[in-house]
Amino acid sequence: MINDNLHYKGEPTNSLEVTDSPHLDRQKNESFGQALRKNLFGNKKNTVLTVLTGLFTVFVLYQVVSFVLENSWDVVYIHLRLLMIGQYPLEELWRLWFGLYYASLMIGLTWGLWRGAGKAVAFTFGAVYLAFAAVPWTTLNTSLNLAACIGLIAGGYVLGGKVDRLKIPVLVLWGLYFPLTIGLIMGFGGLLDPVLSRYWGGWLLTVILASVAIIGCFPLGILLALGRRSSLPAVKYVCIAYIELIRGIPLIMVLFIGQLLIPLFLGGQTVMDNVTRAMIAYVFFAAAYLAEDVRGGLQSIPSGQFEAAQALGLNKVKTTFFIILPQALKAVIPAMVGLFITILKDTSLVAIIGLADFLGTARRISNNPEYLGRYLELYVFVAAFYFIFCYLMAYVSRYLERSLSKGSR
Repeated sequence: MINDNLHYKGEPTNSLEVTDSPHLDRQKNESFGQALRKNLFGNKKNTVLTVLTGLFTVFVLYQVVSFVLENSWDVVYIHLRLLMIGQYPLEELWRLWFGLYYASLMIGLTWGLWRGAGKAVAFTFGAVYLAFAAVPWTTLNTSLNLAACIGLIAGGYVLGGKVDRLKIPVLVLWGLYFPLTIGLIMGFGGLLDPVLSRYWGGWLLTVILASVAIIGCFPLGILLALGRRSSLPAVKYVCIAYIELIRGIPLIMVLFIGQLLIPLFLGGQTVMDNVTRAMIAYVFFAAAYLAEDVRGGLQSIPSGQFEAAQALGLNKVKTTFFIILPQALKAVIPAMVGLFITILKDTSLVAIIGLADFLGTARRISNNPEYLGRYLELYVFVAAFYFIFCYLMAYVSRYLERSLSKGSR
């Protein structure tokens, strides 16, 4: 039996491309309208399903449009700044705009240089920028800054498409993006006026927590996975104990432990704010789950790969990092991205320890007596933001999986 998801594209080749994207069954020399009619109305069953699906889609769209048009969204746009950046000082907003300019230029360059999933990322960010710039309640200054971000995406795309030599510099700039942006937001350790983390909030805090957790857990999770497979009993059982202990307790408990025990370990001389403690807790929690995903990928590698590496004279370190680990990571891309999406959504739990993340800020606004009963608009806005970025991560994951599967069987 042949899987419908495995099909050739274009001219037949010796490689097989795996894709999960829907496609229209279309014969050669058949018009799009004829193929559409054959697939949707080819028999009675398809006709009934097409009509019912169309009616349900129209009903859902009608309800969504009615909800958007009939409800008052003033509770959102009045508190939009609070939802997006918390209490970050107005006079220091240029730091956040610089980070957004930086990211927009990099997204455009990535799209121009590598095409592929960069197009979806660029269009998603561009659509979000355009939506916020076009709504009536956005200030002129914000609209101009968002228009500049769209221009940087377009300019980066054009530049990347013409100058192929920029690939290595762009990769370096992406590697520097997070430390430079976080340093700028915090004040570079005193070079600029410091902005304490207690002023961070809303979507800004959510993105920072998720980014630190994802970036920090990746190397730690790989080391834990390799350590669990180590032949040294001390390393192996320490890694097993850590992974099973963290996986056996809920994230909320880890957050509370981080808030209470980290200051005790550091002593009274070192002061660490609540946001940094939460970052550490998320990193160590996510690393345990990532370690199990990577270990599953390592176990999926056939023994012939190890034997071939030994035949080439590679030692264990080179075999692991150049032969085995890349194949293992490719095999577990869906699981890793699923974990990263979960991390992004689980940042909402920091509201329990007193931090005002995106959802926590919306909850605080809804508790205002002036907006009692107006929580639905807030939660729809928050859910839409989470959905956009979670779906974007899933799309990029599917693209990477398809592109890395080319030529494999």
